[in-house]
Formats: sequence, C-alpha cells, structure tokens
Amino acid sequence: MSVQLSLWTPEGVRRFSPEGLPVALRAIAASSSDRSLYVPTLPNLHSHAFQRAMAGRAERRQNSHDSFWTWRETMYAAAARFSPELLRDVAAQLYAEMLQAGYGSVCEFHYLHHQPDGSVYADPAAMSLALIEAAELTGIRLTLLPVLYQCGGFDARPLSPRQVRFHNSLEQWWELFERLRSLQMPRLRVGCALHSLRAVPESALRSLVDALPSGTPIHMHIAEQIGEVEECLALRGQRPVTWLLDHAPVDGHWTLVHATHLDPAEVQGIASSGAVVALCPSTEANLGDGLFPLAEFIAAGGRFGVGSDSHISVSVVEELRWLEYGQRLNSGQRTVAASQSEPRVADFLYAHAWRAGPTATGCAPVPMATDWLRLDGEDPALCGLALDDLLSGWIFASQRASAIREVWIDGECRVRDGRHVLHDEIARRFAQAQQLLWR
Repeated sequence: MSVQLSLWTPEGVRRFSPEGLPVALRAIAASSSDRSLYVPTLPNLHSHAFQRAMAGRAERRQNSHDSFWTWRETMYAAAARFSPELLRDVAAQLYAEMLQAGYGSVCEFHYLHHQPDGSVYADPAAMSLALIEAAELTGIRLTLLPVLYQCGGFDARPLSPRQVRFHNSLEQWWELFERLRSLQMPRLRVGCALHSLRAVPESALRSLVDALPSGTPIHMHIAEQIGEVEECLALRGQRPVTWLLDHAPVDGHWTLVHATHLDPAEVQGIASSGAVVALCPSTEANLGDGLFPLAEFIAAGGRFGVGSDSHISVSVVEELRWLEYGQRLNSGQRTVAASQSEPRVADFLYAHAWRAGPTATGCAPVPMATDWLRLDGEDPALCGLALDDLLSGWIFASQRASAIREVWIDGECRVRDGRHVLHDEIARRFAQAQQLLWR
C-alpha cells in the first residue's frame, strides 16, 4: 500500500497518494510518516539582505529620542561597509536561514547598487549578481527588485553622502533592469522597486511605471512613519497612500510595504485596488513603526503577506505570531485574524500570506505548490495535536523553526534535519564576512 501524504491547503488538510501528484512532490514521499504534515513554503515579501549583518548592533540607546530616523543612520553606516563579495556571503547566510524558517522565495528590495562613494562598479550589476549568486547557492527562489532611489525627501533635496551609492538615473535603472531580465534563470524573477514617495520624484515614478512590461511586480515602501505622512501632507497636500492611489495605476501587481499609518479611506482604497500589503511585524516593532489596521483591512477584503525586512528576526513563526499578537494587544481581543469560514488563526494568516505570493513575486500561480516544508508531528510542540491543528501548534506553540524537518524546493531537498544542506560552508563564509565588516 503506497504512503499517503498529508498536505496542508487553504481549504484544509488533504491526504494524497504520491502517484497522483506532480514529480516535484513525489520526491518527498520517502520522508513522510503518519505524523508528518507538508505545508507549502511562504514567500518572504520584503528583504534588505545586507541588514542581516547588523542584526543586534542597533539595540543601544543613542539619545532619549531614538526612533526609526536615528536607526537609519546606523543602517547607512553599515551599508557603507559592503563589497559585492561581502554582500554575497551575508545574503547566503540569510537565505539559508529563510529556508530553514519555512520561506521558499524572497523579494529582495535591493538598493546597494554602487560603491560607497557613488562611483559605479566596473560591472554596474555587481551587487545584484552577488545576491543572485547567494540565491543560487542556497536554492531559494529570488524576486530581485532593483530600487529607484533619487532624492532625499519630498522636497527633492539631493541625497546625503551616505545615500549616494543607492542612486540610479532612469537610464542606469533601465540598463540594470534589462540586464537582469536577460539572465533567464529558472528560480529568478525580476521586478521593480520604487524606494518611497520621498525618494522618487513624481516625474520619474510616472515615467518608469508607464514603461514597465505588463505584469511586472512593483514594490514600494509607504506610510511607514508618522513623520513621512506629515511631510507628504505638508508638501503634496495629501497623505502618502491617498496621493499614490490618485497619481499611479495601483493594481494587483503592486505590493505596498508597511502602509502602517492609514485612514479608513486608504484602507478601503488599497483593498479595492487589489494591491498586496507586505507586513513585517518583527521589524515594525523593532523600529517603533506602529501597528497596521489589520482587522479593518481584512473586513475590506484586503490582501496581505509577510516579510522579514531588516532581519532582526528570520522566522515565519514570529512574523505570523506577532502579526496576530500586535492586534490582540491593541484591541484587547483574541483571534483577530480569523473568520467564520476559517476560525483557526494560523490557517487564516498562512492562507493569506501564501496567496499573496504570485502577485508579489511575479511567479505565475500553479494548481499545486511545488515548494514544501515538512512539519514533524512528533516534535514536542506538536505531539498530541490532530493533523488539522499542527499548523496552529507550529505558529503559536513552537520555538521558531524547531518543528521543520525538511524543506523542498521544486523537488530538491534544501533543508534536512532542520539545517540547510550547505550549512557549514555558508556559516563559515558568513563568519569571515562579519569579521571583515566589523573589524
């Protein structure tokens, strides 16, 4: 009698015979057991890979008014230390950790384009290619989002010396975009990132968005901080999200990152547009951003997923857990992210985050997922739970990724016994990179 695989789907846990499944799924049957639950990996919708190197280095008070804006100066100082080789080794460590945590793909919001003084590398794509090399080494699917970053504020002031390596003219950006699109690698997708309304002039935004190939994923930071909202109101006469919805063709190909500070009309406007909101609870908490109005957005039919952003934490568990817990602390109620049709919070959140993938990553939807993680039902956090409750146990009762035994990307095992198959090599190179970065 053939092994039956227990697969989590947004419609519930289903059992299948491997013979009736795609080849990429048949390969995992050998590791299956009656207490294994296979769950499709999540897309990580927002990443700045280089910031993995500074995790834990900004947790010291600089003054009594520490905020996102003071943290940003620390981040700029870290960014100035990177070469392509160091970026590759830090990104490889990060991407291995993402796979171990249950992410199968990552949207890399990439703005470290040039040398620290702003001069162009001999190969203008050197930093982008370093990220691609790291993704290929680890096996994660990569949606690379080269960032357009041109000015230092809504008043179009020039970039500061610490920001000049982020700058591209429109012509430089298009050359990079076309170069990356020409690579034709099976696990690589290329999209567009507009850093923010404060960093992209209106004329450049219109020119770029109007010329992008149809279906290109477009990502943008927006309304993350109160200061950003106030400056936009003062100089453009509208809140950031209101201005964007009025001046750009925002639709289902857009991903708005954070969108923390919204009024009710903006909540409805984003939901009606079909855009995805990328929420990063661990980073948003770390930076003191605030809480996204999740309950109202769900009620409006909005779409959302999660990302690890600054990588103060790299954990599917923590992002989904704290997405719900932040809402509970704010509202004084439990089970905020749930519905009558899906009362389990973990399943509700996971289904939303998984369904956001095709839009945000630019990957075409498939009838059945090809990238899976295996939860071990005998893990102490999960033992005794019914199969239908294993996802709840993982998200709300386990320690980070402890219950994950394997992660399979397109039929190839990338994580075995909870560790990336190249863990030792990648960790050694990361340690050397950290020594060089911070000596």
